[in-house]
Amino acid sequence: MRDRLGLSGYLVAVVGATLVHTPLILGIGLALTFLLAGRQALTILRRAVLTVLAFNLMVSLSYAVLAWFQGHFFAEYLILLNLRVLLITSLTYLTMARVDLFRALGFSRTLTWLLTLAYSQTITFQRIYHEMRLALASRSITRLSLRDLYRHGAASGSFFVEKALSDATETAQAMRSRGFFDDSL
Repeated sequence: MRDRLGLSGYLVAVVGATLVHTPLILGIGLALTFLLAGRQALTILRRAVLTVLAFNLMVSLSYAVLAWFQGHFFAEYLILLNLRVLLITSLTYLTMARVDLFRALGFSRTLTWLLTLAYSQTITFQRIYHEMRLALASRSITRLSLRDLYRHGAASGSFFVEKALSDATETAQAMRSRGFFDDSL
């Protein structure tokens, strides 16, 4: 029951964070999130910042350049956007640390099955990524240049996108053959 309440609270908090347009309230929500995290607060903050850094930096710079050319720059909007993304990401990490999703979704066999499917694919992708990193390290005599690391990252990303599409197609076909979809409509 605690896990279901935790997941429900997370969903309500995420929807609430998307509806709030005041940076002060989002800042208070972020402070409450770290207060709930307790000893894990710094770990969650570090993980959340590292997770959203590239995305927020790209979006913020793009907005700043575009707004500068158009002549109306709103710093409050940038603060609002970055706080919202950081809050939702921090809430997600806190929920992942505190809520057992299998127990939270235990009331529905379908949701549990979908979670199991997603979880198994995530573990498979993590293993493959780790093996790709080890393969790159084992084949490199000297320290790789930044260009080589970017090329490896791009090739890895391309592989994961192709694998995800292939796996999704295969899963959809298997589900359709077992009558999961109603194609008669």
